[in-house]
Amino acid sequence: MRFLCHMSNCCHQPKPPQQPEHKAGSCCGSKRRIDWLLWGSLAVVALAYGIHLLSLETWLAWAPLREFAHGVHELMTAMWWGIVAGIVAVGVMHQVPREAVMKAMGRSGSVAGIGRAVLAGVALDLCNHGILMVGMKLYERGATLGQVFAFLIASPWNSFSLTLILVALVGLPMTLLFILLSMLIALVSGILVEKFIAPPKQEAIDASAVPPSWGEVWQGIRASFPKKSRMLPVLLCDGFKESRMVLRWVFFGVVLAAAIRAFIDPASFQEWFGPSVAGLFLTLAGATIIEVCSEGSTPIGADLVNRAGAPGNGFVFLMAGAATDYTEIMALKETTGRWSKALLLPAVTVPQILVIGYIVNTLGT
Repeated sequence: MRFLCHMSNCCHQPKPPQQPEHKAGSCCGSKRRIDWLLWGSLAVVALAYGIHLLSLETWLAWAPLREFAHGVHELMTAMWWGIVAGIVAVGVMHQVPREAVMKAMGRSGSVAGIGRAVLAGVALDLCNHGILMVGMKLYERGATLGQVFAFLIASPWNSFSLTLILVALVGLPMTLLFILLSMLIALVSGILVEKFIAPPKQEAIDASAVPPSWGEVWQGIRASFPKKSRMLPVLLCDGFKESRMVLRWVFFGVVLAAAIRAFIDPASFQEWFGPSVAGLFLTLAGATIIEVCSEGSTPIGADLVNRAGAPGNGFVFLMAGAATDYTEIMALKETTGRWSKALLLPAVTVPQILVIGYIVNTLGT
């Protein structure tokens, strides 16, 4: 459940017609509001990083504060290049029309259609509630429930920017393993729902909702990119503005991860969240209770891999957020009109996540 993310506005809301395409200093609309979570978390991170960088820990009488500053410095030193590269990547992806992703996903109820939904979910770089809005719109436009499940499960932490940050924290091999396993869960869940649990009704699709051709989609992509003379500044500007919804949770996640390091000693951390069955279930409970977006879970998941020595627990923490997200379940209920369909999301995915987490822990140790 992710109430904090629900309370903050994701910046991928549709712009009103009168809104300029590239309005300096604007992210979610014409009204400028202070993003307290972003700037507050950034201020804490900057202060703690500066204290450690300038060797001012001796001024801190309380040992946990010294450990907190050290943890922030260590995390940010490992993450900074992933954050910068992610901002650039988001700037590029912001220019790609959403219709291109919808076209790639298709409407087929086949296994291939589920596979396209998984790839579309991985490719679309949005926060988990931005993804949720797109997923519900896809269902309204004819996507099957299995495709929507595959799309939602594959999406939340698999955005390109967060992938780069995870590479910086746990390494490329572990990141690729996590991505492949999450795509496998999304694919299996979509097929189970599509073929066995809730097969789609064979109803005619509204002829007025004719999808664009690939030629039209490609023309839209070319038209959306700025001219070469303005390419770099526009991509950087859009990358920063569109990354704010990710950065607020990344910095908040750094604060949480550093606080865990400061107040929970490594021995206790390994004992509670180590590579055991009890550790897996504690991790699942923590992922369900801790109120952070998928972006904020990345540093904590990395700590489960590095400090607790439990790669399977790290995978469970990253995946369980999407599987137990209260807002996703409620949105599915409102869109489909049935609790039975909404509750399929955790019922189908959580057992797979736990089994795969256990296998990863066993092989990793």
